[in-house]
Amino acid sequence: MFRTSLLAAVIAVGALLAAPASAQNNTTRGAVIGGATGAVIGGVATGRAGGAVAGAVIGGVAGGAIGASQDRRNRRSYHFWRGGRCYFRASNGRITRVSNNRCR
Repeated sequence: MFRTSLLAAVIAVGALLAAPASAQNNTTRGAVIGGATGAVIGGVATGRAGGAVAGAVIGGVAGGAIGASQDRRNRRSYHFWRGGRCYFRASNGRITRVSNNRCR
């Protein structure tokens, strides 16, 4: 059971790493990693497939929720280039000039 769970976790993480950068967001990453981790923990803790499935579902939902929270936070504030200078847009909409090292 442990080998199967570990293999599933490795395959899931490998599939996520193979996705193009535009498809990699924190929601998906969190759901995959949480589901794989939950499956391993559930499988080891119970020794049954049902425990692995329950762990995968719980871990996937929790990981997806945490990742979605990170995605929302990242959309609100970011660094960007304009006219050869680096700027920061805060979550309140305020734009300030910052060191060029922040945009590299």
